Amino acid sequence: MKGLFRILCAAMLVTAALASTPDIPLSDTRLTVHTLVREDIFAGILADDMERLARGEKNLELLLEQRPNARHLSLAWKGSAKMLRAVRAHENKKTDEFKQQYQLAMDCFAEARKLNATDGGVAAVTGGTFVLLADRLPQEQRAVAWEMAYANYKGLWSVQGAAVDKLPVHIRGELLAGLAQSSQRTGRKEEMTDYVDKILTYMRGTPYEAPAARWKANPDTAASSNITCKNCHESGRLAARLASFEKK
Repeated sequence: MKGLFRILCAAMLVTAALASTPDIPLSDTRLTVHTLVREDIFAGILADDMERLARGEKNLELLLEQRPNARHLSLAWKGSAKMLRAVRAHENKKTDEFKQQYQLAMDCFAEARKLNATDGGVAAVTGGTFVLLADRLPQEQRAVAWEMAYANYKGLWSVQGAAVDKLPVHIRGELLAGLAQSSQRTGRKEEMTDYVDKILTYMRGTPYEAPAARWKANPDTAASSNITCKNCHESGRLAARLASFEKK
């Protein structure tokens, strides 16, 4: 199931990579840090496109200099990129590189939170990174990673939960799925069941419904499957945003 999940997400991003990618106008303050770098960072995580990841990392270094007020967001994304590099080093049995990249990632997440603990963007990037990568970490790091995922998603829920039914489908689905999955991985079975029920209530007719129904029918399958990223991170958002500026 995990392999199929990654293949499907990769296919979406590979298709996106074949399309022309616009030059990234880092100086345009109408564009958030998220909009500027997310497609490149997720191309690395979901499609294994390390060239795109490297471009995202380069732009993050520039954004850290150019946008000091958004330093916490750039650091969160930098932590995400470093965590992917850590995972890849582990999978290639490069122990020293894994340790270095893993510590860099954790330091970035910690500094981002220290700079702005209330920004939902930091929580979303941090929680989302661990939901996607925690199961690929060495066994001894997984418990900490999943606890961090859970804590960040709970932080998002405290802000967004009251209006969850009004959130856009992707944001709503990833919030509930991240809570369900991190609850399952941290042994919070009752919470997992509660969030699965919420997915079945609030995500009817979306790609999140079917996996949630499988978890509901057979909770034992949850430990070896993934309920997040069911419509992944759509490509072309930067290009669409730039096009919207031209129309005004």
